[in-house]
Amino acid sequence: MKIERLTPSAAPAYRALMLQAYSAHPDAFTSSATERVALPLAWWEARLSTDPLAHELVLAALDGEDLAGVVGLSFDTREKARHKVTVLGMYVPERYRQHGLGRQLLQAALSQARQRDGVRVVQLTVTFGNRIAQALYESCGFISFGIEPQAVAVGDRFVAKG
Repeated sequence: MKIERLTPSAAPAYRALMLQAYSAHPDAFTSSATERVALPLAWWEARLSTDPLAHELVLAALDGEDLAGVVGLSFDTREKARHKVTVLGMYVPERYRQHGLGRQLLQAALSQARQRDGVRVVQLTVTFGNRIAQALYESCGFISFGIEPQAVAVGDRFVAKG
């Protein structure tokens, strides 16, 4: 499958896919479907900016015109933290799982991060206990540096992130 950077014209499809992700897997994302559905399309378009120095970018695996999976990068813009980038919004719908798309997306994201001047650290969080995601991230070189208890409130319960 082809992996490419999404542009603002893909905002409606990207928004729909991420709203599906937030609804289907509320434990996996810090944002909720309720708060994201309220955002204007302009917010989603801004996340897909094509500016070479945009502080966020999103890559997608494409099955024809369909988004088969996405992963984002958020580049820290603060002076003392410009060397860090965070992987965010990684999602592959169930019908596309078990085909290595998650690995392809993550490797493409890491490649994009390496191309940005000054980036030295790529970090992410994963819901504690999500062994499949943890195994993928570890196999791509990520190392756990701790667990944040009660990182995300999902209804009346909390989930930890590592």
